[in-house]
Amino acid sequence: MYKSKTYRRGEESNVALFIDGPNMLRKEFMIDLRELKKRVRKYGRIVIAKVFLNQFAPKKLIEAIINEGLEPVVVLAEEEDTDIDVSLAVSAMESILIKDVNMIAIATRDADYLPVVQKAKEYGKKVIVVAAESAFSSSLKNSADFVEIL
Repeated sequence: MYKSKTYRRGEESNVALFIDGPNMLRKEFMIDLRELKKRVRKYGRIVIAKVFLNQFAPKKLIEAIINEGLEPVVVLAEEEDTDIDVSLAVSAMESILIKDVNMIAIATRDADYLPVVQKAKEYGKKVIVVAAESAFSSSLKNSADFVEIL
């Protein structure tokens, strides 16, 4: 497990978790949603937990997401490889503006979220990036306060 900085638990933080489904929930990564939540929970209490998918996501995946207590957010797409980046970024920005949220956790490998990470830090929020090692953006890794590799 790689961490960009050491985290010391003090006051309980409220964490907003956003998962880039098409980028992270792939067969080759074998991401365990329970393990992902466990890694994020060590930073604080998860108060928002959303997984972003397009409408081509298998029904069994949506069921697994719900069974783990996460909220599936299905984005309409014209093609199967359509990104969900904008929807995830908007939702993350909304949570950054909530004063009760102290930390933002984004599960992705995608550098497209770098502006969200930077804006969260501007607003005084700590940022956790959860990723698979394969093709993980170094700019995203270096901008996060904490990094968890699954």
